[in-house]
Amino acid sequence: MPLTGVKNVVLVLSGKGGVGKSSVTLQLALALSLQGKSVGILDIDLTGPSMPRLVGLEDAKITQAPGGWMPVPVHSAETATESTSQTQRGSLRCMSLGFLLRDRGDAVIWRGPKKTAMIRQFLSDVFWGSTDYLLIDTPPGTSDEHIALAEQLLTLSTIDAAVAAQSGVPRLAGAVLVTTPQAVATSDVRKEANFCVKTNIPVLGVIENMSGYSCPCCGEVSNLFSSGGGQVMAQELSLPFMGSVPIDVKFGELVEGKMEPGDSDDEEEGETPQTESQEAPAEPDDRPLVERYRETWSYPRFEGFAQTLVNSIEGPAAAS
Repeated sequence: MPLTGVKNVVLVLSGKGGVGKSSVTLQLALALSLQGKSVGILDIDLTGPSMPRLVGLEDAKITQAPGGWMPVPVHSAETATESTSQTQRGSLRCMSLGFLLRDRGDAVIWRGPKKTAMIRQFLSDVFWGSTDYLLIDTPPGTSDEHIALAEQLLTLSTIDAAVAAQSGVPRLAGAVLVTTPQAVATSDVRKEANFCVKTNIPVLGVIENMSGYSCPCCGEVSNLFSSGGGQVMAQELSLPFMGSVPIDVKFGELVEGKMEPGDSDDEEEGETPQTESQEAPAEPDDRPLVERYRETWSYPRFEGFAQTLVNSIEGPAAAS
C-alpha cells in the first residue's frame, strides 16, 4: 500500500519563493533524527529540486526494488550507549526528482498534468519502510503541485490521530509555514495559510526564517534588516509561532562548502590572491552531515522546533 510504514506526514509550505523551505525542511529532518526519529524527506519541488545538493548526494541514483523506488539514504540509524544513558540517532532518507535527472543542470519543462502524475507516483511508488516522520518539501505557490499533493494525501492518509492509530493509516499531521520577516513575504504566506484552511490541513506552526544574521564566531544575532514580521502574521491569523531563525554562515558552509581564496569568479584566471601566510589545506571532515550539523548555531533552535513538533503530534511524553 502507498506510504506503508509512514506514521506522520508533515508538509513544509510557503506561498513565497526564496524563503528557505528546503533548508528548513532539511534542518527539521536532521533535528528529528538526532531525537531518535526515523525521517524521510520527499522533495516535490519538481522544477527546482535542491535537496540532493543540500544533502551532498547529487551523484546518487534511485534504485528499483519489489516494493517500489528506494529513497536515497543520507545516514543510517545509530545507537550509542554511554554508562547509564542511551543516545539514539534515527535514519534519514531522501527522495527527489533531482536523483532521476541525468545532469543537475537539466531543466524540467513540464505542464501541470505531468507534474500531477509525478507527485502521485512519488506518493504511491516509493518504499519508505518504517518512518516516523515524512517531511514534504514543496514549491512556492498554491497551484498544481499543491492541489495534487493535498488531494492524494487526503486520500492516502487521515488527519484524525485516533483513526491513524487504529487503522495503521499514515497521519497527515499538518503543515509548517515558512516565511521571512518582510511584508512582501508574509502577504504571500497568508495565502498559503488560507490554502490550508480550504483543504482542511492543520497548521502546526510558523517559522520566521532569515530573521537577522548570526555571527559565525560568537553566534550573536544582529538584525540587519527587519524581524518579527512572521510572528505578527502568526498572531493575526491565530497560528502557533514556533520561532525565528537568523542567517547562519556555519550552516551555509555545511551544505555549500567553505569559500576559499580563489573561489570567486571575480578574480582573473591565473591571478593568485595575496595573503600574509599560506595555510595548509584543512583535512576533509568525513563525519556524516547530521553530526557536523550539531556544531552550527542553528541546531539548538531547530532542536526546539523538533521538540515542539513531536509534542504537538505525539504528545509531550514522546519528546522526553
